[in-house]
Amino acid sequence: MGLSLPAKVTGNDKEEGLRERKRRETLARIAEAGLKLFMTNGYEETTLEAIAEAAGISRRTFFYYFKSKEEILLAWQSHFTQLIRAAVIAEPSDQSPIDAVKNALLKLTGNYNSEQSLALDRVIRSSPALISASHAKYIAQEQAIFEALCVKWPQAKRRKSLRYVAMVAVGALRLAIESWSNDNGRRPPAAYLRESFANLQSVL
Repeated sequence: MGLSLPAKVTGNDKEEGLRERKRRETLARIAEAGLKLFMTNGYEETTLEAIAEAAGISRRTFFYYFKSKEEILLAWQSHFTQLIRAAVIAEPSDQSPIDAVKNALLKLTGNYNSEQSLALDRVIRSSPALISASHAKYIAQEQAIFEALCVKWPQAKRRKSLRYVAMVAVGALRLAIESWSNDNGRRPPAAYLRESFANLQSVL
């Protein structure tokens, strides 16, 4: 005789699954609405009421998902950090750790909409508070890369060298983003990333 869950538990699991999916969809809708308004009207000029209205929710519901406008931008950055970790882990292990990170980042940046990313970068640069908050993302990215490298190369004796790799890789990424932004996105982000890693590897 096969095993099966009691009907009540099955129903609760299904209901919880639907609830979670609805929560994720609403969160994404608010984040997308906020980002579009930031790009169109400017960060400082965009009100919480405008974001809520564009997302089709109440102001009270907005605060259930985000505490502030700033958190919308942090949510986008947090998502990219999660993608970096997954991308590094997915890279083949028959390459050096620095190449694994470089190739993972190149694949990610190749899939990003350059115009949208540039617009987001301009939004962040328009506010000193956002610039300051944005710097924290590099710490999170460094940690995510380090954790991913430790998954791929779990030997304890390699942990210190993998920490160095994570640090310099994020430095190369940061310089690439700055160059791309200063050039107003004249070339794809991946082009700046390749140059930044080439410069890094030439001195290692």
